[in-house]
Amino acid sequence: MAVETANKIEFSPELISFIAEWKDKPGNLIMVLHQVQEELGYIPRAAAIKVSELLETPLAKIYGVMTFYHFFKLEEPGKYNIQVCMGTACYLKGSQDLIDEIENVLGIGVNQVTDDKNFSLESVRCIGCCGLAPVMLIGGEVFGKVTSDQLPEIIAKFRD
Repeated sequence: MAVETANKIEFSPELISFIAEWKDKPGNLIMVLHQVQEELGYIPRAAAIKVSELLETPLAKIYGVMTFYHFFKLEEPGKYNIQVCMGTACYLKGSQDLIDEIENVLGIGVNQVTDDKNFSLESVRCIGCCGLAPVMLIGGEVFGKVTSDQLPEIIAKFRD
């Protein structure tokens, strides 16, 4: 597990090994960033700087990739990341209404985190459960055919 202190970060031995293995391969940056995010849950600036040093790649190029692809998170997500599918089937079945209600219930917008760091909200593309539209994930648990009136009860299951 990586450890971050005062803008410095130490990657796990497994992550260092992964980066070394991918250092000279084509497409290495995206693979490395995926692995960093897998370990940390997001990619803080200290981690981007460390990747820049280890891959000998300009930091600007790393940020260019991280900001181009919406998958990469630059801010730490909440303990429970709520992902609402906005793919075509889910959108047509009311996923925007779910986002609006979650914003109302939690008092945060998309890509924001609650003050207690318990929840974050994310709009995502197809989750692959179109038959259950509209779909959302909370902490990796799938909720299908969700209606706005179900949200307070669903969210309550994850409150600390």
